[in-house]
Amino acid sequence: MASMSDPQFPAPEVPAAVGGAQPMRIIGLHHATLICSDLERTTVFYRDLLGLALVDTGVNADDPATRHFWFSSDPQASGAAPALRLTFLEYPQIEAATQGVGGVHHLALAVGSAAEVEAWRDYLRQREIPTTETFDRDKLRSVYLRDPDGQIIEIVAVSD
Repeated sequence: MASMSDPQFPAPEVPAAVGGAQPMRIIGLHHATLICSDLERTTVFYRDLLGLALVDTGVNADDPATRHFWFSSDPQASGAAPALRLTFLEYPQIEAATQGVGGVHHLALAVGSAAEVEAWRDYLRQREIPTTETFDRDKLRSVYLRDPDGQIIEIVAVSD
């Protein structure tokens, strides 16, 4: 496998902002939007089971006939603050996706410690949510599960 310092993968040139101000740069992931078939069921999973806050409900600005819910790990976060933000568009009539190029393989949700990964695994199993066994990968420890629409969710921590 080629390393990132390989000449085949040169470091990108950072574009300068218009007018020579601070260079443009990506500072984080603002949100990820997923499609679900049932927002009530999705809310039970992400809010009631995983503990994310439902911070906004409405319709999608690009498709006003479609409901759009926003969840966050920190309901007080705004702008580019480092909080997890997931949004869901409800399309009950769309066929289930297949994995492939251009799709998202899984969402990795960060927790504070390897012990917390174990606690999540036990908590989910007690609620009859199937999970994998715990995986140890170098500096990561994680478990996997699926949301109600089949999206793969990883709960992960940097190993102690």
